[in-house]
Amino acid sequence: MNQTKSDIIDATINFVKTELKNAEGGHDWFHIERVFKNAILISKDEKVDVFIVSLAALLHDIADPKFHNGDETIGPKKAAEFLNNEKVDAKTCKHVINIIKHISFKNSLEKNSKIFNSKALKVVQDADRLDAIGAIGIARCFHYGGFKNRQIYNPEVIPNFNLSKEAYQNSNAPTINHFYEKLLLLKDKMNTKTGKKIAEKRHLFMELYLKEFYEEWNGVL
Repeated sequence: MNQTKSDIIDATINFVKTELKNAEGGHDWFHIERVFKNAILISKDEKVDVFIVSLAALLHDIADPKFHNGDETIGPKKAAEFLNNEKVDAKTCKHVINIIKHISFKNSLEKNSKIFNSKALKVVQDADRLDAIGAIGIARCFHYGGFKNRQIYNPEVIPNFNLSKEAYQNSNAPTINHFYEKLLLLKDKMNTKTGKKIAEKRHLFMELYLKEFYEEWNGVL
């Protein structure tokens, strides 16, 4: 009996939960679940294939390159193998894999990169970026900084506002620098109306957080 789209989504959820059961806390199943929910929310106001959006949201971090020595081929390959095993049609598979290949922030830093664009990519990209900002984004940022044993803040290490893709990947800068090198930039990189609206609120929260952080750091009443 042929699987329904709902069956395939359920199978994808189970697959991702298993694959990411030991993942770093900012890139685990709960991150995927939040991105999935954000993507479905954003899709309500966009003319987009929700099945493609759902699969891409669920599989976008199935093998994040930063946990695989920077290898950007593992995630798309693993996702393709799973989708093929689930008998997902070739056109849908290709679209989902292209979203996985082009979703990340670091790829936007690469000059002369191959262009791929679709409404589904824009939706999933916004959903993923929303999870990088606001209260949860701050928590994820510091969690990963601790995971990499980075300094929380060092006033002598100035943020780099012109990072290349390679420099971004190899950066060991203090965690606070990441706010200026990525997180605070995301509001203006949102693609969709819903994404932009949610990002505005989360962006303001980060600005308030940083204000409080510096006051505490400097002993200001």
